[in-house]
Amino acid sequence: MQIQDLPYSDPGVPDARSGPRFLWWLWRNQLGGQLKSLAWGLLHFVSVSALPFCVGLAVQAVVDRSGTRLALTGGLMLLCGTGIAVGDTFLHRTAVTNWITAAARVQQLLARKASQLGSALTRRVAAGEVVAVSTGDVEKIGWFVEAVSRFTAAALTVVVVCVGLLVYQPALGVIVAVGLPVVALAALPLLPRATRRADVQREKAGRATELASDTVAGLRVLRGIGGEELFLDRYRRASQEVRHAAVRSARMWSLISAIQVLLPGLLLIAVVWHGVHLARQGRITVGELVTVYSAVMILNYPLRHFEEIAMAYSFSRPSAKRAARVLSLERATDTDGTRAAEVPTGDLYDPDTGLIAPAGRLTAVVCGDPDAAGRLAARLGGHPAEPGPSVLLDGVALDELPLDSARTAVLVQDKDPVLLSGTLRELLDVPASGTVPAKDALAAAQCDDVLDALVQGASDSADPMDARITERGRSLSGGQRQRLALARSLVTDPEVLVLDEPTSAVDSHTEARIAEGLRRLRSDRTTVVFTSSPLLLDRADRVALIHEGAVVAVGLHRELLDDEPRYRSVVTRETDEELAAADVGALVGARQKREDIEEST
Repeated sequence: MQIQDLPYSDPGVPDARSGPRFLWWLWRNQLGGQLKSLAWGLLHFVSVSALPFCVGLAVQAVVDRSGTRLALTGGLMLLCGTGIAVGDTFLHRTAVTNWITAAARVQQLLARKASQLGSALTRRVAAGEVVAVSTGDVEKIGWFVEAVSRFTAAALTVVVVCVGLLVYQPALGVIVAVGLPVVALAALPLLPRATRRADVQREKAGRATELASDTVAGLRVLRGIGGEELFLDRYRRASQEVRHAAVRSARMWSLISAIQVLLPGLLLIAVVWHGVHLARQGRITVGELVTVYSAVMILNYPLRHFEEIAMAYSFSRPSAKRAARVLSLERATDTDGTRAAEVPTGDLYDPDTGLIAPAGRLTAVVCGDPDAAGRLAARLGGHPAEPGPSVLLDGVALDELPLDSARTAVLVQDKDPVLLSGTLRELLDVPASGTVPAKDALAAAQCDDVLDALVQGASDSADPMDARITERGRSLSGGQRQRLALARSLVTDPEVLVLDEPTSAVDSHTEARIAEGLRRLRSDRTTVVFTSSPLLLDRADRVALIHEGAVVAVGLHRELLDDEPRYRSVVTRETDEELAAADVGALVGARQKREDIEEST
């Protein structure tokens, strides 16, 4: 896999049972790139480690005054230099390729999972955690996956050098062969503590990211209620906790780095001291002493990769654990379905609540529990939060349709829709039937003032369609964002459109015009609106009241307002005491009216 071939046509099915299993799965799926990196790494490290032998041969050739051997040694050094340059160049290329492709695979997996789960994702995992996984965590995961092949090449090189020294000069090679494993594994007892501290740091950083994300998302509301400083203080405390955890983690890693510097130095001193002693006795030559000394000194370079792989694993393990947690989430229904891809048309029926939305009609749903309304809206779109009976569209279960077909047939607009950054033209460039122009959708959603605001805020364009919308539409008011999201849903023109409180942030006059525009634009389409607004309810063809998870009353708004106390309590916000007082007042009035009639008779 090359970088230019990204994205993957199919990123695969990950092993998300645990963080280490997920890392192992990523490594196996990049086996070709890993083997290339291993091969170039061996060429590079072996070439570097062969230089001390060349230096030793050159020194001995000078001592023996042998020009032939000196020339031959020069050729060997030239060959080693070429191997170092070529190996390092292509090792870097393959390492970067492995890192980027691993990170891209994780991002594709996360994007696919978010697409499959839809709005259920943020109900099961905090939005800040999803952001942390899809940004910083993918880099750490890619780092470890890439570093494995380089570490393997470095470890094999250390083994080759130890064997070579044992063969070349056994007296000193024994010291190196015994000392190098001690140097390489000396930091191993410290790794669990370093890993725990790194986990604490990542956990605190994740909480701080979630807090920052939530604070920024609600900054307008916080300013309105004067709670901005309160949340800023909370973030300051969280960031200070992250700083303290990072310092504690850095102290442990600095200790490991110190050990990785100290022990090779002690090994080098031991080799030189013993080598000088052997040279004085005439048991080794000067060239052999220089060779062993240079080899031990050069080995510090591949030994550094032992520390790097330990650090990469300790940092990537919690990241992989978080990624595996997100990737292990499953929909309550299968995404492939059991039917052929089709878009049925007809009545929408939910057997769980008994709700029926007739085809081509505007049906309003009143539900006293906003959370229950959100779950029902998601279920009507084929995104149930938990297993249960499937919603039927023209008698066809949405669970039996492929996910793409179900989403084409039924579109659900959440209570808090998200606007992506970009131009208004890009915002409205969504998969659609093509029968509803963007102009008509914007007019039906009453977006004239939104267009004016976008033009005023744009310095380089007089066309509102080319005006840029900031991230999540934060430069707009809540009502303006809500109307743009409604216009985007209307442009899509699905067979069934489900709207969850689409006008909760607009004034009553605008809400009345939106209700008329919605009826006009969706006159031949099925529309379901979850709302308690009398203005929308009065213009609905059919109103259904859901109480305790079931439809308990169906009719027109004015009929239900007169005949159904539970409906009236939700729509008019009357308390039980007020309802009781109203009923008593009605009885008293009726009795007084009857007595007046009898008296007049």
